[in-house]
Amino acid sequence: METTAELPQHQNHSDVASPQNDVAFSSEEEEEDHSSLPKETTPEPAVLDSPDSSSEEQQPHPQNPNTLIRLDPPSGSAVPPPRKRRRRKKFFTELSAAASQNRRSDVVKDTDVEALIANSVGFPGDSLTEEEIEANVVSTVGGSEQGRYIIVRNHILAKWRSNVSVWLTREKALKSIRNEHRGLVDSAYRFLLEHGYINFGVAPPIKEAKSRSFDGIERGTVIVVGAGLAGLVAARQLVFLGFKVVILEGRNRPGGRVKTRRISADGVVAAADFGGSVLTGINGNPLGVLARQLGLPLHKVRDICPLYLPDGKNVDSEMDSRVEVSFNKLLERVCKLRQKMIEEVKSVDVPLGTALEAFRRVYKVAEDKDERMLLNWHLANLEYANATLMSNLSMAYWDQDDPFEMGGDHCFIPGGNEIFVRALAEDLPIFYGRTVECVKYGSDGVMVYAGGQEFRGDMVLCTVPLGVLKKGSIEFVPELPQRKRDAIHRLGFGLLNKVIMLFPHNFWGGNIDTFGHLTEDLSMRGEFFLFYSYSSVSGGALLVALVAGEAAIRFEMMSPVESVRRVLDVLKDIYNPKGIAVPEPVQAVCTRWGKDHFAYGSYSYVAVGSSGDDYDILAESVGDGRVFFAGEATNKLYPATMHGAFLSGMREAANILRVAKRRSSTPDARTTNNTVENDDLNRLFLNPDLTFGSFSVLFDPLKLNELDSSSLLRVRIGGAMMNCVGLYLYALVSKKQVIELSQVEGDENRTRMLNRNFRVSLVGRKGLSGAAESLIANIKFSRSNHSEVGNGIMQGMESSMQQYGQ
Repeated sequence: METTAELPQHQNHSDVASPQNDVAFSSEEEEEDHSSLPKETTPEPAVLDSPDSSSEEQQPHPQNPNTLIRLDPPSGSAVPPPRKRRRRKKFFTELSAAASQNRRSDVVKDTDVEALIANSVGFPGDSLTEEEIEANVVSTVGGSEQGRYIIVRNHILAKWRSNVSVWLTREKALKSIRNEHRGLVDSAYRFLLEHGYINFGVAPPIKEAKSRSFDGIERGTVIVVGAGLAGLVAARQLVFLGFKVVILEGRNRPGGRVKTRRISADGVVAAADFGGSVLTGINGNPLGVLARQLGLPLHKVRDICPLYLPDGKNVDSEMDSRVEVSFNKLLERVCKLRQKMIEEVKSVDVPLGTALEAFRRVYKVAEDKDERMLLNWHLANLEYANATLMSNLSMAYWDQDDPFEMGGDHCFIPGGNEIFVRALAEDLPIFYGRTVECVKYGSDGVMVYAGGQEFRGDMVLCTVPLGVLKKGSIEFVPELPQRKRDAIHRLGFGLLNKVIMLFPHNFWGGNIDTFGHLTEDLSMRGEFFLFYSYSSVSGGALLVALVAGEAAIRFEMMSPVESVRRVLDVLKDIYNPKGIAVPEPVQAVCTRWGKDHFAYGSYSYVAVGSSGDDYDILAESVGDGRVFFAGEATNKLYPATMHGAFLSGMREAANILRVAKRRSSTPDARTTNNTVENDDLNRLFLNPDLTFGSFSVLFDPLKLNELDSSSLLRVRIGGAMMNCVGLYLYALVSKKQVIELSQVEGDENRTRMLNRNFRVSLVGRKGLSGAAESLIANIKFSRSNHSEVGNGIMQGMESSMQQYGQ
């Protein structure tokens, strides 16, 4: 939700979520040779997608271009890059330093480069992931076969990352690896393919290949709730894995908390991200892959971030450095304290803010007024990164995901992140304006109720934000397990808001992307504390003021006009003393994510009493593999990020496939009977009595001339993506209603008439009533015994239309 400040002579246009990604690697093509272990290969240098990447962040190029890829277990580690000031979410990692051990900074071999690529994507250097163990990629975990598998897996992954716009086939993956290791290649390739680590995205060859089942097997129907990044990614992957898919989205657009809108006035136009905006670290980031496939330039968010006092003066650089050092030392002391508490007391937690303030008092940090304001700015920045007040954050686990942060630059996407959304949503069967009210699940499938309609499927994937789950907007029948409800309650879901302003010209200068503002009011330290300049990527002089912490909550109770005026006062305090006039914005919009009924906030955080385990619990499926969950709040490693949502969608598509395979290995009689019934109905609709758009109809052969007679209506869901695994919904309607529908232009208008005018809901095959089953039986009997019925139907149809006034 957003509101627009009604400034003089300007109208509104227009939502906000988390800020949130890729180092890509390129390689020369290997020569064909099946005689060696992986063969001699040209090493793949790390290529940063950021245009302004510093040399310190690039991995060294291997010295020997002709080194054999050896199938020896990888070892060593790369030292993670130094943290950047003011834009990083986290600040210390002492508790989980072990997660980044065993990397080597002296990269001199092909396998090391490939291991670095795999590591950037999230694979450990010398062990298997839980997903790999569950998929039985090797016969024995921990043996020599595992070491060889890891090198093969890393090689395949790096090979695709060298050219993400081309489909990597199994045969091509085999070219540089000995035939004796074919089994390892098969295992690694299938795992990476099914789990979405290779051959994903929106490049034309990729999209074309993924528009159909990869093995020709149809595996059932999945209903996806929510068309955000997680839902869209999962749906595309599920189609590729052989599932019929339908997406139900309450909004009238895809993207969820990723929203880009063009705002304009007086001939000035700019694209603004109202929600997720910054790609936070592009090394290994899947959204960085999408950017490469779409040919999008990435704009590195520059590190220069001047800070201004309330009177507009620059913060003294010496004081700036001193307070930042003190702030980081406070965090280090809190870290040591929590280590002792966890080791000695267990399960004891206190707010991070309480602990920091206690240490600040003890060590007499920032007692000077200006220093205290500067320290509060750093605290506001921390509240922005976590979307909540310091008093809500768990001291023990607030930064539990810190070791897994993606490295590399933070970047803007020119034109906004909705370009990803549009590409991912293309050709998917999305029902907009379908707010899901209830999900029923049992041993025979699921039923989802949305917008007055009932949708039946084999499984459902729920990707709604944590805020919606906390609000209880969706009823689950039976109720979700207590374990999951407790996790939903414990995890935090915070708030960040923005004031987006389009000016007639850029008055703040083009050499910075961020600048900060200090305030004397402790409770309002997050109000307009940080400004992002999007003038270099939006097409216009666009400036965004962030509102975090307690200020973000108060902000939603303030009128948009007052909010914009307060921002302008801040800007005038900064620039007017420098002789720079601050013009009135030609357009301004204020977000209201806390009041958005499809979000109820911005992104998740670890609250006091919660931990990273709650993310895992939230990700667990329920109902013996009937109801699955995805979204940033289900991703323990990458929460509160766009790439976290993306990766969770891929994860759940793989989980759904695993459950479907398990279930198909023990088919019951009911499944067999349903398959036969579906085949019979499909044969009947090979020759429908009437078709228009995606609608096809079978009439009652015994009552051809009666307008009130029953007819079976079938609606095909989805476009090109669904050509190979069509999803159909059905309804029993009268012949008169069929004629009225046939006279309406467009499937969307026909569906609207069906729902609103006729009060008819489309259902799955299993949801047809007894009357519909009786009609199907009559049609089957009539067609099998009377071949002349077809001509009679057409004559009856013509007669009916004449009676109805055609």
